[in-house]
Amino acid sequence: MKVLAHKQEICTGCRECELACSQAFFKTDDRLKSAIRINNNFNTFHATMCTQCGECINMCTAHAIYRDKNGVVRIDKNICVGCLGCVGFCSELAMFYSDDQLVPFKCIACGICVKACPEGALEILVSKA
Repeated sequence: MKVLAHKQEICTGCRECELACSQAFFKTDDRLKSAIRINNNFNTFHATMCTQCGECINMCTAHAIYRDKNGVVRIDKNICVGCLGCVGFCSELAMFYSDDQLVPFKCIACGICVKACPEGALEILVSKA
């Protein structure tokens, strides 16, 4: 299973990861269109992103959420009805939506943000889980 990991202790909060993600998937510099969000809590930076737990898979009544061959939870945009139930259900708060999109979006562990991070605070972990 592929999952994005954040090393909070070395993150400087530059948000280059958010920028890279929004540019790659939405062709914009809008941090609200990033599947990773960096939050500042008294100069400690916490990343909000999908942990690939899969809890959303069973709650999706449209059966639009599934786990791919790499263990990454994905949303089939052709099946999703845009009810946003998964957004409210996600215990990690890592299922996002934008008013100009028909379906929610989430981290797919692609690694674009990892390459963009100047501090090396992000990495893709692969496990057999």
